[in-house]
Amino acid sequence: MSSGLQRRLLLLLLLPLLLLAALNTWFDFRSADSAALQQDRQLLNLVPLLADSVVARGETETAPPVLLTAPPVDEFLSARPGMSAFAVVGLDGRVKVGDDWLTGLPPTTKEAEFSSEEYEGVTYRIVSQRVKTVAGELVVRLADGSDPRQQWLRLLALKVLLPNLVLAVAGFFAVNWAVRTALRPLLELKDAVERRSPRDLSALDPDASPDEVRPLVLSLNRLFGLVNAQAESQARFVADAAHQLRTPLAGLQAQVEAWAQAVSGGRNAQNSPLAPVNAAPATITLGADQVLRLRQAARRTSQLANQLLALSRADSRSAQGQPMQRVDLKQLCEVVLEAQLEVAMRKDIDFGLDVAPAHVTGQEWLLRELLVNLVDNALKYTPQGGRVTLRCGVRAPQPGATSQPFLEVEDDGPGIPQAEQRRVLERFYRVPGTAVEGNGLGLAIADEIARVHRSPLQLGSGAAGRGLRVWLSLPA
Repeated sequence: MSSGLQRRLLLLLLLPLLLLAALNTWFDFRSADSAALQQDRQLLNLVPLLADSVVARGETETAPPVLLTAPPVDEFLSARPGMSAFAVVGLDGRVKVGDDWLTGLPPTTKEAEFSSEEYEGVTYRIVSQRVKTVAGELVVRLADGSDPRQQWLRLLALKVLLPNLVLAVAGFFAVNWAVRTALRPLLELKDAVERRSPRDLSALDPDASPDEVRPLVLSLNRLFGLVNAQAESQARFVADAAHQLRTPLAGLQAQVEAWAQAVSGGRNAQNSPLAPVNAAPATITLGADQVLRLRQAARRTSQLANQLLALSRADSRSAQGQPMQRVDLKQLCEVVLEAQLEVAMRKDIDFGLDVAPAHVTGQEWLLRELLVNLVDNALKYTPQGGRVTLRCGVRAPQPGATSQPFLEVEDDGPGIPQAEQRRVLERFYRVPGTAVEGNGLGLAIADEIARVHRSPLQLGSGAAGRGLRVWLSLPA
């Protein structure tokens, strides 16, 4: 924004100011030139009066002529003290009457000649003309040091360039302030869009934007509405599909579990010493292996359907509108421990609690789903005889920060490389080379629920650099 529209506005506004400053300088010069022409005409009109001021010859050849200045000439000289001069010069170039510095060769013609000469720091405009007087042919000269054209050139930096430069600098700051003030609503709109979460598709307030930007805000709102409707449609489809799959998958899993138990019982009977000699153990063993694989596939498919349903319910767009309540984290951890204890015992895992009283404002069923997924993930990847610890309490997320309630699950399994710790939060992503079966949704669901509670899910190494530690700090 600042490098685009604001720069163009500044350029388009400052260029006319600079052009106006240049035009003002040109007009000043033209005005000075016009005044100089008027001055030239005034000097030229005074030349005959100065010639008529010579009223008699000198008493001797070398004596100066008698001069009685005409009133207009006397008025011209007295009105410019120190800035005007006159002289009556002989044809030999010597001054007979007047200022000695106006000496010089006479004009070659009888036409008036204008010249400029600097004397004692003042630039004079001088008119010289050969005239016939009662004292003979002489040269009269008038000098005016108030020539506006010459003074304009001499005081160009002080009276023209400096004011225009100050005007340009002041104009730059004024225009820059005006542009920034005028563009502030647009910049605020840009910042509001940039600060938004990719999941926040709520409408912008069109009344907070200028009239020129309001059509853009309305178009963005329409786009947000379309994207939100499409996202909600996809979420509903996933939720409906997962919900519809749960019933037939539950029935299928129940049938497969019963079949597996029957086949396992038959295989045990074949291995019994009382089994008939003519039994066909190979056929029963092959059928048992197939049934066990089928049971594993049914369990995975059922778990995937449950996780898809949980992911859809935990989506931050749909979960934000649900009411919050006071949640007892200690009690929540005890419930999850009781639900997952059987799984831990089958793998001979030391599943323990390290809890302290803590209460938060949140959605209890979502936090329970978060813990279930984290504990299930830890139990699944922790080897037999390992250790998993479920923690909650109150502590500062960083030294010097305000203490906050937290939830944490730590294991001593293989862990996750640091380079992969952010990617495992993506849906359906699994670390390459992982031998344990899974769908890549457990941590994604937990991260989605953490976002609903405005708390990022944190991953790190467990105790002594082994295993994985996953935690999140919650608002009290």
